[in-house]
Amino acid sequence: MKKILLSTLFVIQVVFAFAQTQTGISGQVVDSKTQNPLQSVIVTIQNTNLMQLTDASGKFSFKKVEPGNLLVHLRSDGYKDQLIQIEIIEGQTLDMGVVSFEQDQTQEKQNTLITITDNDLSDDNGGSESTAGLLQASKDIFLQAAAYNFGQARFNVRGIDNEYSSILINGISMNRVSDGRPQYSNWGGLNDATRNQEFTNGSAPSDYTFGGIAGTQYISTRASIYRPGTRISFLGTNTNYSYRAMATHASGMDKNGWAYVISGGRRWAQEGFFDGTDYAANSLFASIEKKINDHHSINFTSIYAQNRRGKNSPNTQEVTDLTSYKYNSYWGYQEGEKRNSRYKDVEEPIFTLSHYWKFNSKTKLHTNLSYQFGEIGNSRIDFQKADNPDPTYYRNLPSYYTTLYTYSNDVATYTPNLIAAEQAKANFLAQPQVDWTSMYRINNQNIANGSRYVLYEDRTDDKTAIANTILSSQLADNIVMNAGASYTNSRSSNFKNLLDLLGGTYFNDINIFGIDEDQQQADLNNPKRTAVVGDKYGYNYIVNATKIDAFTQFKFTYDKVDFYLGQSFTRSSYQREGLYKNGFYPTNSFGKSEKLHFDNFGFKGGLTYKLSGQHYLDFNGVYMSKAPNTKDVFPNARLSNDITDNIKNEMIRSVDASYIIRMPSLKARFTAYFNETENTTDISFYYADNIGGTLSAPTGEFVSEVVTGQNKRNKGVEAGIEYSITSTLKATAVAAFGEYTYTNNPNLAIHADGEIDDIFNGTANMEGYKQGGMPQQAYSVGLEYRDPKFWWISANANYLSNNYLDVAPLLRTAKFTTESAQIRANFPYDADLAANYLAQEKFDSFILVNLVGGKSWRIKDKTLGLFANVNNVFDIVYKTGGFEQARNATYSELYKDHQGPTRSFGSKYFYGYGRTFMVNLYLNF
Repeated sequence: MKKILLSTLFVIQVVFAFAQTQTGISGQVVDSKTQNPLQSVIVTIQNTNLMQLTDASGKFSFKKVEPGNLLVHLRSDGYKDQLIQIEIIEGQTLDMGVVSFEQDQTQEKQNTLITITDNDLSDDNGGSESTAGLLQASKDIFLQAAAYNFGQARFNVRGIDNEYSSILINGISMNRVSDGRPQYSNWGGLNDATRNQEFTNGSAPSDYTFGGIAGTQYISTRASIYRPGTRISFLGTNTNYSYRAMATHASGMDKNGWAYVISGGRRWAQEGFFDGTDYAANSLFASIEKKINDHHSINFTSIYAQNRRGKNSPNTQEVTDLTSYKYNSYWGYQEGEKRNSRYKDVEEPIFTLSHYWKFNSKTKLHTNLSYQFGEIGNSRIDFQKADNPDPTYYRNLPSYYTTLYTYSNDVATYTPNLIAAEQAKANFLAQPQVDWTSMYRINNQNIANGSRYVLYEDRTDDKTAIANTILSSQLADNIVMNAGASYTNSRSSNFKNLLDLLGGTYFNDINIFGIDEDQQQADLNNPKRTAVVGDKYGYNYIVNATKIDAFTQFKFTYDKVDFYLGQSFTRSSYQREGLYKNGFYPTNSFGKSEKLHFDNFGFKGGLTYKLSGQHYLDFNGVYMSKAPNTKDVFPNARLSNDITDNIKNEMIRSVDASYIIRMPSLKARFTAYFNETENTTDISFYYADNIGGTLSAPTGEFVSEVVTGQNKRNKGVEAGIEYSITSTLKATAVAAFGEYTYTNNPNLAIHADGEIDDIFNGTANMEGYKQGGMPQQAYSVGLEYRDPKFWWISANANYLSNNYLDVAPLLRTAKFTTESAQIRANFPYDADLAANYLAQEKFDSFILVNLVGGKSWRIKDKTLGLFANVNNVFDIVYKTGGFEQARNATYSELYKDHQGPTRSFGSKYFYGYGRTFMVNLYLNF
């Protein structure tokens, strides 16, 4: 191996072939182990528009290259990048000879990443999404650390949610119309089939779309670009699943112009890292391409990824102290088997037909037709005329009895019942899980009147058709134009689907919060109806959405400066169609709503100033507007056609500046950034105590909370340094220092079903609070050793801090302090206490140490590899996020809740994994 590398370097430096009239570069790329030529290696000359793919014999050749000192960058999926410095002399062609490519075993890290974060990719864990910085195909040292090291703590690059990213498969957007986020489960378990990726950081230019401020990830499944061969692998882990098996075969392009790729995988676990979280997922992939001639090629891709995952609950500190951080209240034993009540089921296949048209060597057109359909279900227990089956329901816990008040002659007295609290503790510890047996028994006892408990799912059945086209043309030697247009049509059906009657015969389709018989009806067109397994009930509506968008982008390349300009236009149209005439909204629920239209524009630009061939200054800026998502347009879509008051487009501004070093032994990036988003909307639903009523007889309501006109600011610096100490030893250092805050006081409206007027409509004092659910500071140092005999090991230590709890806006409104004189007489307002109650909780900082290693063996024409890691070596317990409960909606209620040793309605928290391991064995042939 050493001889090969030394000879390669020698050849690169001293072997020249003289041409008569051309100034150029040529060479051949081979696999360092097999010495077989490598096809489709991307070869670029930095700071120019020159780029080629190696041919079937691994060769490349550039003509008309400007003389001087240049850097040649070679990269291919599955191999280590090479950056080679050369000197070009006028009138001569430099023959770089044979360039040996070493397989990049560390690419197995991406498999580890998905194992770690799959559980975090859901939309139900506290409102913080870590995926904007997780599944990124990037060689950037900072982004690798963000993904592989910080990702397990739900770190967001620049604190930006992934609805501001753009995820494309063959140019088709995977961002959903409902919430703007991609559903990563749609291609989960197909790591090998989706490895052909390009990533653009922040608002930097992409060849495929205008993009957002959280970057663009482009995944290509064109069959002819896969390296021919077969790969099988088997993985064992103790994270959210236990085992994974995958197999992939790529044919390569044959002499008749055909190429195909097939891949399949299965992931499963009887129980994941957290209690009661079983897992089952099956994935299939197929891509076939027909090359018609040198100008036209057609590719068809199908992706099927079914996923069923048991969820784990967020818990109050009281519950965690009584049990453990792994405790999950969603499951219980049924006939000796663990049964989770809350599953997320995803099954949405994707079909894409692509046409590649190469007009000539300078102009290409890529056109796609895509259709996706299927279902997403989130299950839970529904109940009526019965006790709440949640084992952590507040009346089941000791804190309920240690925060009790009694009332006499309009006087409130703190009267904790310590004996009852001890009994509640004993009862909870004796039965800390869902009591399936009890629910079956109660249903059986009420067989004639229908089930008291049932299991149902909130279902979304989407049908989405997309057509798009992407044009790339080199208008001149130094000018490249990219342009694209897309049309999306989405039909989203949403309803309750009854899954299990739990031993009963039917379920009454009523809303128990209704004050009369009409209000209780889910559908006045079919009153007093009953539901059985497979029936829709409760709510049933459709959201139709269309979206047209187009962009253009021009990139200019010069000796000292590169710059680009991009523009976009988007028109989005939304309409709700109610299929039920709801009893709370008899005149505004059935039929079609008003159709809403949102027009948006975007402008961005940037430049790279080349201090030298190895040092660069890079600047990017964007000003754009973004349509609200459908979930924000219809604030109570399950029951009515209401439209959010004063709903507006979001306004987004972003700038960043970087100093970049690219040297064979040193790579570094130092970046400062500033992002602002204005007019964001956030909607939530919960039960609020003491919204009305009197001191001794307070009343609560199930309410919707709509926050509009919210502004956020994210600013900070990020740095990544990678230094090759020797040819086998590499050191890395990464730092992220951010400050993510709310910068204004938005409007907040509280509304209860059946009420004509809002319970509250006014300002929420959110200015200055931190955005919660992610570390705002993160630091990492690491060492990696690569032995010439194809084994390697690395270790890194990561320090994460400044993670904050998500605060409840309602507690920061005038409603919180506006109470009756009677209540105020018993609970006089104390400004210092109130400030203490409303102070935002900051989580403890923590250190995570990770070990990663691998080894590969060459067995004739096959490669056997082993990859393993241990994350969080010292088994540190840490909080990744959480949220305040807004159930205590007034000062007096919050005061009472703080009187006992533990709060009854304390904040709920999410925890990261403890010590985890992963071992992956793979065979390539």
